[in-house]
Amino acid sequence: MSEASTQGLNPQQSAAVRHLESPLLVLAGAGSGKTRVITEKIVYLIEKKGIPARSIFAVTFTNKAAKEMVARTTERLAPEQRRGLAISTFHTLGLNFIRREFAALGLRSGFTVLDADDSLALFKSLIGHSEYKDVIEPKAAQWQISQWKNDLLSPQTCLEQALDEEARALAGLYADYQRQLAACNALDFDDLIGRPVELLQADAAVRERWQARVRYLLVDEYQDTNTTQYELVRLLVGKLGALTAVGDDHQSIYAWRGARPENLNRLAVDFPNLSRIKLEQNYRSVNSVLQAANHLIAKDTTTESKQLWSDIGAGEPHRVMVCATAEDEAERIATEILHRHFRAQTEYRDFAVLYRGNHQARLIEQALRKLNIPYALTGGQSFFERAEIKDAMSYLKLLVNPDDDAAFLRVINTPRREIGPTTIEKLGGYARERRSSLFQAARSIGLQTVLDARASDRLSRFCDWLDSLKKQTDTDAMAILRSLFAAIDYPSYLREQEATPKAADRRWQNIEDWLDWLNKISQTSAEGGEIMDLSALAQRMTLLGILDQQTREKDSNAVALLTLHAAKGLEFGHVFMAGMEEEILPHRDCIEEEERLAEERRLCFVGITRARLSLTFTLTKRRRRYGEWLDTTPSRFLDDIPPHLLQWQGEGIEQPKAVTQAQGREHLAGIRAMLNKS
Repeated sequence: MSEASTQGLNPQQSAAVRHLESPLLVLAGAGSGKTRVITEKIVYLIEKKGIPARSIFAVTFTNKAAKEMVARTTERLAPEQRRGLAISTFHTLGLNFIRREFAALGLRSGFTVLDADDSLALFKSLIGHSEYKDVIEPKAAQWQISQWKNDLLSPQTCLEQALDEEARALAGLYADYQRQLAACNALDFDDLIGRPVELLQADAAVRERWQARVRYLLVDEYQDTNTTQYELVRLLVGKLGALTAVGDDHQSIYAWRGARPENLNRLAVDFPNLSRIKLEQNYRSVNSVLQAANHLIAKDTTTESKQLWSDIGAGEPHRVMVCATAEDEAERIATEILHRHFRAQTEYRDFAVLYRGNHQARLIEQALRKLNIPYALTGGQSFFERAEIKDAMSYLKLLVNPDDDAAFLRVINTPRREIGPTTIEKLGGYARERRSSLFQAARSIGLQTVLDARASDRLSRFCDWLDSLKKQTDTDAMAILRSLFAAIDYPSYLREQEATPKAADRRWQNIEDWLDWLNKISQTSAEGGEIMDLSALAQRMTLLGILDQQTREKDSNAVALLTLHAAKGLEFGHVFMAGMEEEILPHRDCIEEEERLAEERRLCFVGITRARLSLTFTLTKRRRRYGEWLDTTPSRFLDDIPPHLLQWQGEGIEQPKAVTQAQGREHLAGIRAMLNKS
């Protein structure tokens, strides 16, 4: 028996681990242990096939998934065996590529990575000083240009394909945006993958070097890849196709943000000798959950058939609670959670309420608060969104890359240096005329033609101070940062900003936590043989901030409230799916389009398969929309689940007497449990 089989893998998982004869696509159903397959394959490649860890790359989409893979390989491999192993997100892989190849990409060392806010600020600045200002909305422009980048379309191509004035204006803005990024020695989030793809396509020597370096590549969540990510994978593995791609077309729910589920099928075109293995045994859910999911997704003719099953147990029928209004729906969900919490001693963290749109959360929050039920709502403020952390990140970026205009603008008057908006506006105009960064313009002798001596002197002093910090090359990176905060007396600035000393102290503690985090990253990298200077720290922290926006991890004993999209990859003991009505799920904008309706079906499938033990659907008879009451229709997706798997309750539903008596006894037991607990 092979080593892989002795690790407790099922036959299909074992076959996926041992398959090396050709490129492999693993169609992994929900909860089928795909992360374990990837982890065990890494171990197999190193221990049984003798491939050095530094030649193996594993790529996924979220920090959480990458951390889980790292933790599992750490358990299975000794430190010397896993040294150099690259497990990361796509964007971290791209950043590491750019750090090695920055000169070939026309970048200088110390390049900056803009986060979404910095990118949006740049769009606003470009639009505000151009003929586009009455035609283009900044956020819409940011989204469209991001889509173009992810589809590998250049500004020139977009201009040639433009069909109207707005499209031509957007293409022109795209070109201006790219020029400004180059002037600032900066990249945006999309460039972290797009720029490596451009270089690999154009430079045969770089391509061959990287293909020799990547002896085996494993990719998770392949159905979520966009065009640039697909091309990056194809270019890294080359014709040999040393690749295992793991994905589930049934969970393809991100087409709206650029994902291309057809990439699963493209693999067979680019790699004609592609092999396929299906993982259908589920290790998460009872069979009643899986049967509901199977029947629902069977109607999706755009995906490949899979039949999920488990040996966990039969499970119970899924309740469908019909409520009078959205307020009643929220109260019923809260009450059911409270009853199960006390009756079965179920922890609050085992419950999740999933919904199609964020607007559904408000009433559910109110109902949970009313019953003192703790909850965690996705979308709260991130650590990286705090004003003091943004200030710290901007100072760090500016130390590394003084040409970063977004960072310059944030800190030039933080704390106050008596450099007012008029001075900044004149400096910005002067920089635009010279096509230079704000820092370069502030350094220019000619600036005195547009600014008075006093304003010019204040700018010069700021630039001189920044230069003096940058010149401390023999000083530890952390010591430079601490001396920076001491020099600007940031704690005093916070006390001026806040109403109470305690609030200021809390914000300064966030800075201390940020500095400790940087220090840990620096020390961990040093242990692995990587020197983290200010430039590397800035790039790593910026990427962590961007990825943190996309996936927030919570570890509190609280009910999870989140959208169906945000729930992907998670699991909970007991799941409530709220708003199971036509025009909510499926969404009203998707009903008329076959492809979008199919994605709504897959979204419902994702929601169902988050449940381990129980699943409850809720819907209303009437819902207020745009100020008036409208009758609702149950979601068509409920019709696709066999009747014997559903137990309807609530408004207008006649229940057998025995059932209502049993429910009464159950609720009474719950109340007694609550009273005993209190």
